[in-house]
Amino acid sequence: MAAPGTQILLPMVATLVPPGRAAVLGPTYAEHLRVAALAGHAAKEVTDIGQLADADLAIIVNPNNPDGRIVSRDALLALAEEQKRRGGLLVVDEAFMDVAPADLSLGGDVERGNIVVLRSFGKFSGLAGLRLGFALAGQEIAARLNASLGPWAVAGPAIAIGEAALADVSWMETTRELVRQDARRLDDILAKTGVEIVGGTSLFRLVRTHAASELFHHLGRAGILVRRFPEQPAWLRFGLPGNEDAWRRLRAALAAFR
Repeated sequence: MAAPGTQILLPMVATLVPPGRAAVLGPTYAEHLRVAALAGHAAKEVTDIGQLADADLAIIVNPNNPDGRIVSRDALLALAEEQKRRGGLLVVDEAFMDVAPADLSLGGDVERGNIVVLRSFGKFSGLAGLRLGFALAGQEIAARLNASLGPWAVAGPAIAIGEAALADVSWMETTRELVRQDARRLDDILAKTGVEIVGGTSLFRLVRTHAASELFHHLGRAGILVRRFPEQPAWLRFGLPGNEDAWRRLRAALAAFR
C-alpha cells in the first residue's frame, strides 16, 4: 500500500491501536515519538528492546538511524508475539533495510496480524523528492490504512517511478556493492582524522569526537554538511560523498582540521 512517504503513514499507523502506552526504541528519529504522542499515546523513548514488551504500540527503526543498530528478526518476532497476546502492535521502520541482509526484514511476516513494516524510496534509491513510501501489513490492517488514505493518496507518476525502482534488481545489487565500497573508503578517511566510528550503515557513518562542534562548523565553512545531534553533542553523522570532487573536498577539509 503506497503513501506519500513513511512520515505520512506513521500517524495513521499510530491510530491502529487505542490510545495507550507507546514506546520507541531509541535513540532514533524524534518524529516517531512525537507522532505516537499526537495519536493519544503516553509515549516514551526506551533504550532496550525488553522495555517494549508492555507497550500497546512499539516502534523500532531497523536498521536504526543514526547508529545503524540492528535488532535480530528472532527478537522482533518474539516481541510481536508477546504484544499480540495483549492486543498490541509492532511497527518496524525499515527505511534503511535495502542495505541490510535481506533475511532481517519482517516484510514476509506481516500476516501474523500485528506487524506493520514501513519502507521508503528516499534513502537507498535516492528518491526523497518523490515523497513516496509504502507499508506492508496484513489484509485487515492494510484495508484500514487504505480507507484512511483515500483513493488519491499518491500521484500516478510517483507510483510508476516507485514500481520501476523496485523492479530494477540489477541496479539494486550493483548499488549495494558500490555503497559498501564507498563506506569502507569513508572509514579510511575518517580513521585518519582521529574520530571514533561508533555506528552506521553502508549509507552513512556515525562518529564520536570531543571536537564535534568545531568539526561541524569547519566542514560547514568548506561547504560540507554533516548531521549533528543536540542530545548527543559528541556525535556527527557523515553521508557518502556523491562524486570524486566531493570525496576530494571532504578529504581536504578533514586534513585541514587535524
